Amino acid sequence: MESRNPRNGAPMPHAPRGSARAYYRLHRVLARNRAWEALAGYLESHSRAFQAFGAAEEWSKRELFGCRMCGQCALPLTGYVCPMNCPKQLRNGPCGGVRGDGGCEVYPELQCVWVLAYERTSTTGHLQDLSMLHRPIDQRRQGESSWVNFWRGRDEAQAAEAVPGALPPIRPSAKATGSL
Repeated sequence: MESRNPRNGAPMPHAPRGSARAYYRLHRVLARNRAWEALAGYLESHSRAFQAFGAAEEWSKRELFGCRMCGQCALPLTGYVCPMNCPKQLRNGPCGGVRGDGGCEVYPELQCVWVLAYERTSTTGHLQDLSMLHRPIDQRRQGESSWVNFWRGRDEAQAAEAVPGALPPIRPSAKATGSL
């Protein structure tokens, strides 16, 4: 379940439930294709189905990954460790305060989410995913279904190869342009 500091509501590092290998396999099954795009379109045009789907996604991702429903899921690029559970919500790697034992700077008794991500990606052959550059979170997407956004192609520009001296092109979101 989502880990939050009871005093201030800030996120706390969360170790995901389940095997990263199993999640990578599941992600291949759920990869964007015409069928999933059609389902996403159906869901968006039927509010009750969309709400039920969103509630199921929120519950399952919260229980498995401590998901915060940012609508811009980075799980497939971080070994299925949610970077939004970093107390500093860092999406591009750890802060400078990771302890020698892998403990979080803010919560030393808990392992840094980026140490967990490194361990899970390196044991599954996905270590190169951690070199991807993640754009800052678009707060307007908070609470949206990241699966629907993925299937509809709204998150294609979320991360890009980090190329020295070059920035990947930025494409506005559908909400920002007024089209949905």
